[in-house]
Amino acid sequence: MKLSPVILWFRHDLRLQDNPALSAAACWWLHHSLASLDGGLRAHKSRLVLMRGDRLDALRTLVRETAAGAVYWNRRPEPVATAHDQRVAANLAADGIEVKTFGGALLFEPQAVANQAGHPFRVFTPFWRHCRALPVEAPKRWRARDLPAPARWPRSLTLDGLKLLPAVRWDAGLTRTWQPGEKGAQARLRRFTAGELDTYAEGRNRPDREGTSRLSPHLHFGEISPRQVWAAVRRQEKKSPSLPPGRAVQAFLGEIGWREFAGHLIHHFPATPREPLRAEFTWFPWRKNAAALRAWQRGCTGFPIVDAGMRQLRHTGWMHNRVRMIVASFLVKDLLIPWQEGAKWFWDTLVDADLANNTLGWQWTTGCGADAAPYFRVFNPVLQGKKFDPDGAYVRRWVPELAPLRANFIHAPWETPPEVLARAGVELGTTYPRPIVDHRLARAEALAAYEQMKQLCG
Repeated sequence: MKLSPVILWFRHDLRLQDNPALSAAACWWLHHSLASLDGGLRAHKSRLVLMRGDRLDALRTLVRETAAGAVYWNRRPEPVATAHDQRVAANLAADGIEVKTFGGALLFEPQAVANQAGHPFRVFTPFWRHCRALPVEAPKRWRARDLPAPARWPRSLTLDGLKLLPAVRWDAGLTRTWQPGEKGAQARLRRFTAGELDTYAEGRNRPDREGTSRLSPHLHFGEISPRQVWAAVRRQEKKSPSLPPGRAVQAFLGEIGWREFAGHLIHHFPATPREPLRAEFTWFPWRKNAAALRAWQRGCTGFPIVDAGMRQLRHTGWMHNRVRMIVASFLVKDLLIPWQEGAKWFWDTLVDADLANNTLGWQWTTGCGADAAPYFRVFNPVLQGKKFDPDGAYVRRWVPELAPLRANFIHAPWETPPEVLARAGVELGTTYPRPIVDHRLARAEALAAYEQMKQLCG
């Protein structure tokens, strides 16, 4: 009996290992990730088919050209993706095509996790406590073998034809920083678990060190699954006597938990990318300030730790997590600019711009989301810089015009004696901007705005 071909629809799961749909069906990063995936497929006598246009029309064309009898794909938790899935599945089923979908983006399916009242969790700690009591499914091992091919390959766009790479080559920093693709993801995971995991509990808050996993872009593009990360960390925990008992592992797995929490929240509360989860924040008196927003985006606020983070983002497409919190707090509390503006900028510039994580992070910092930080927690950028970049190494790397300043001056150049600035070749307002706000006054205005919101919403 001759079996009809099966179409595997790759989405944010650009890998061969632990890909449930593959196991069953036998812009810059995306370009290189797709190239890596196609190379992996060709090594097994298969290939990646690229199409542009409406997804249902494209899949119907593939079904027609290959005489496929089934289409498989992995689900995504985002509300738009879910709506598209439902439309595509219903129409393909009406055409007589078998449809199978699988869970691979999260450790646990959102529908399977609820509190005692049967409702979604809105606080992280009980959510993660509940999840930790559930078994994590082992990654699916896919044995390397040739993949069955259709009798005739369908038409496909070329990867270059998608024009994902920039016309003006500004991507040198990205190229030096990242290795997109499944191979790069696995290499990054091995490096992290073999060395950096040992000091993760302390190092994750230090932007001047290589203390974080940097797996987030690979997870976003699905080049590695959370189950693979989970299993690798657990294996390392068992065989590494150097790991502090439980501390580093639990700290890192807790970050995987926050990613999980974000995916569940966006599934259950699909309006949160646009609207605050806490409805009272619709009354918050936000300001429009195009000049201040532009200064923040360009890394020209006059606050070195903020500017270093925003310049790192522009150069590498990534920013250290501690600094993400600092720059987000500065935008929404020092400048009183709506969190949606910051989320939009991160979405446009981060290589790991995951909709769920991005939304949770910005709403958490603003105080308007699930399990959010209290609004009166306003990060002082000078104190944050001194605490988490005590020698000024991070600022020196990304704000080189301040590099000659000693550590005790570099986080507040406007408080530095004029003769010290002169010797360092720093001229405020010329070589480096003066602060665009007074943080002490900005904090007071932010708290006053919060009180005004509470009065307006009753």
